[in-house]
Amino acid sequence: MKTVLCLVCACLLGGGCASVSPRQYAAEKPALDLSQYLKGPLEAWGMFQDRHGNVVKRFHVKLLGTWRHNVGTLEEDFTYSDGTTQRRVWTITRIDEHRYTGTAADVVGTAVGEAHGNALNWRYVLALPVDGKVYHVRFDDWMFLVDDEVMLNRAVMSKWGIRLGEVTLSFRKGAPVRSR
Repeated sequence: MKTVLCLVCACLLGGGCASVSPRQYAAEKPALDLSQYLKGPLEAWGMFQDRHGNVVKRFHVKLLGTWRHNVGTLEEDFTYSDGTTQRRVWTITRIDEHRYTGTAADVVGTAVGEAHGNALNWRYVLALPVDGKVYHVRFDDWMFLVDDEVMLNRAVMSKWGIRLGEVTLSFRKGAPVRSR
């Protein structure tokens, strides 16, 4: 009986760690091409929710993307609901038809992305400043292209395998980017 209980627990725990694959979205349209969607001005609106679902912070982002061959630069300027601001500049490299890598000053190591159909899954560690300390937090970041202008983004944040919260964003392509 003890062995059966251990096997059931192992299966439940193992299943909880199973990951969704971007490949399951391969047939979804419109197809997401980062070098096309993240080109030019974009705007995004989002929020961070803690693990209990409470909205902790809302934010607005002005983005500007440029590409040269397989390498893109994405400038992100955040304005948070408390008035604070933040800037992140990504360098994104298209490795092949489905794989991307990305770096930014506050990304620990290299972000790894895989795109199929209308979906992209980014995985990375972000050096996140909180109350004067910096924490290395894992992001499991999913982006879904809805149409030529709108992309939805949901990222789950975790530390030591413990879910800390979620970031939800809505992007709009072609939005006028006001002066930086």
